[in-house]
Amino acid sequence: MLSAAKIRDRLVQHEVTHAVGLADNICRSLFQALEEEPSIKLIHVSREGEAFAIASGLHIGGKKPVIIIQNTGFLESGDALRGTSWRMNIPQVILLGYRGYASLSANSPRKDSVAEFTEPTLKAWNLPYRLMEDDDDLETIYWAFEKAGASELPVVAVIAEDIL
Repeated sequence: MLSAAKIRDRLVQHEVTHAVGLADNICRSLFQALEEEPSIKLIHVSREGEAFAIASGLHIGGKKPVIIIQNTGFLESGDALRGTSWRMNIPQVILLGYRGYASLSANSPRKDSVAEFTEPTLKAWNLPYRLMEDDDDLETIYWAFEKAGASELPVVAVIAEDIL
């Protein structure tokens, strides 16, 4: 499992000023941890596509936002990502909740369709990504910030397990 407090601490270390997103079951505890962090302003959106535009505007205004959304909303927000973040060369870190990840195991009798589409979509959209399954994978956050900064494009740290 991943620790919400440890993810929050990594975001503070990277001097993130804003977390923009839509709370879901996977990231609910991360949103709660961020609400208690005075150095990061939490901005809730009604649709995931809004997160890309808001975070892009924050970046242009000199802030350092992170986007937190689930894979279901990510799939519907492709044009927002393309039209703002990608087209404008905005170095964004996206923390992406991976609903249905556990259903991809060989032992699962039924696959969650959004899980089956998540990684192929990340690859098709040419978005660099790495999975985070437990606290040992938290260096992925450092990698995402470095990669986004060097490429001036969005990079995804995929939250593959529930956060405690």
